[in-house]
Amino acid sequence: MSDSPAARLQQLFEGHRLTPTQRRIAHSMVRRAADAPFLSSVELAELAGVSQPSVTRFAVALGFDGYPALRRHLREVAPAGRAAGTSEYNEYQQAVHAELENLRQLADLLADPGPVERAGRVLAASTPLPVLGLRAASAQATGFAYFAAKVHPDIRLLDEGGTMLADRLDAARRAGASALLCFALPRHPKEVVEALDHAREAGLFVVTVADSAFAPVAAHSDLLIPAAVGTGLAFDTACAPMLLGRVLLEAMCDDLPDAQARLEDFDVRAAARGLFVE
Repeated sequence: MSDSPAARLQQLFEGHRLTPTQRRIAHSMVRRAADAPFLSSVELAELAGVSQPSVTRFAVALGFDGYPALRRHLREVAPAGRAAGTSEYNEYQQAVHAELENLRQLADLLADPGPVERAGRVLAASTPLPVLGLRAASAQATGFAYFAAKVHPDIRLLDEGGTMLADRLDAARRAGASALLCFALPRHPKEVVEALDHAREAGLFVVTVADSAFAPVAAHSDLLIPAAVGTGLAFDTACAPMLLGRVLLEAMCDDLPDAQARLEDFDVRAAARGLFVE
């Protein structure tokens, strides 16, 4: 496991039963892992959108006497030379470097390939395979579905909410689906949580790519694999979730015996149709 600030925070939170509000605080700290040891309780409360007493209760839930003790612990394990609010980069560079850190966290997570390999087996075994992603996550779901359709016999993209969403999940289940892949990114639509609950009630195994292990969809998924989003710009960036989607696609291909044959057949047909400029 990496000794990155985010990894240390994840380890600190693991094994604790946190309330939804406390998970929100934990998520905010992970997203600002490098700055977390230097945030006051007021700053952390504002960052997470909670009350200051909630931050105190969060620290106590982790086994500390209060927030000052938690912050003191974080400073003791923080890398030497880190100072709050200092950076040699401008805001655009900071956003890029934050994404690089997100990718490093993902690489550390993948040091244990077990969850991704399990997800690949589950997704490969589901025909059809519904892929869900609403609002901010629709681009991730669409990208996965586009490439997955080249190797999987029946991919069903679910990128629109509304009353038809449950119907489409039911139709996929009746057609033989055994799993659902969901991309869930902030801000998390209520419809996604409802759709995941409906899918599980229908008997689908839910694999979710989310921005954090503490995301609101965590309790509504059978297997959640986190990949952080960047928050340094006006709109979140999702390089790590996109890459994790491709990793899951690779794992799924490993369990599809005819994946390579399908790809080769597509290349032959594409060449015959002159689809691409050489």
